[in-house]
Amino acid sequence: MAEVKWIKITTDMFDDEKIKIIQSLPEGDSILVIWVRLIILAGKTNANGYVYINENLPYTEETLSIIFNKPISIIKLALQTFSSLKMIENDIDGIYLINFEKYQNIDGLDRIREQNRLRKQKQREKQKMLNSHVTSRDSHATDKEEDKDIDKEIDDVEIIKCYEENIGIITPASAELLLSYTDTFNQEIICEAIKKSAIANKRSCKYIVGILKDWKNKGLKTLLDIETEQENFKSKKGNRTETDEEKMARKLKALEGDSSD
Repeated sequence: MAEVKWIKITTDMFDDEKIKIIQSLPEGDSILVIWVRLIILAGKTNANGYVYINENLPYTEETLSIIFNKPISIIKLALQTFSSLKMIENDIDGIYLINFEKYQNIDGLDRIREQNRLRKQKQREKQKMLNSHVTSRDSHATDKEEDKDIDKEIDDVEIIKCYEENIGIITPASAELLLSYTDTFNQEIICEAIKKSAIANKRSCKYIVGILKDWKNKGLKTLLDIETEQENFKSKKGNRTETDEEKMARKLKALEGDSSD
């Protein structure tokens, strides 16, 4: 993903209670510098608040110590402080900055809408020039294609709206990745994946795409397909094979019953 070239820092940043707590610590100034550098790093990563070298390689305390030029003891203290103050989370994808959207420099929804509007406008102008001498039948077909384009644009906006209502502000790179799945799934299915991500408290485009890839690999195309697959999974889980330990416990319980007679 392309990096974000700048981030938003408000003038009342140092009035924030968490920042005041950090400043009160013995290494407060160093920890505060690390926090600002993490925000910048999240902008460079441009993954909705995640910080990682690449999607399969998260930053470690050691690598952060190297790139921030800080002792590893200070890095550990800083990350512990941020975690205790609910400023970051750590998962398999890497370090995640909670509420990173307030530092983002992109108003995702409006920007994507404007990009889509301009793109569609150029496409239609070009189409009109190419079809200026076609028959009325062909012209009618072109109108149908334009209607399809309008419907797709509406669906794209609904997907972005669903993302921002359930996950947070979307970046253009994340929007482009998410909307690429409209060739495979309709708007309803993509929104379902977004909602499942929110319910699982995994608010990232990467997690949503993982859900969509799984559904695509399984050939699930409708909400009914998804519900059926989930019911089958629950059924298989409920009918799992008895483990050796459980078999032994059951036999011992039966023997105890026999001996009491």
